[in-house]
Amino acid sequence: MADVSLPTPAVVPAPAAVPLRQILPWAVFGALLAAVLLYFVGVEQGVLSVFAGETVHEFVHDGRHLLGFPCH
Repeated sequence: MADVSLPTPAVVPAPAAVPLRQILPWAVFGALLAAVLLYFVGVEQGVLSVFAGETVHEFVHDGRHLLGFPCH
């Protein structure tokens, strides 16, 4: 029987961990952006509206239905 030698796998170092100080500003920015988008899609109408009229409501109307927000 012939000896079959398998190649040894190359050792790949694990990527360095990203410090929390670099991730935190982007996480806060993403959460703030998500909250603003959620406000405009889900709440922007009636008493709490920032902009007068139905312009924003009509602009995000299909997104409201897609996300399950009732609007009429």
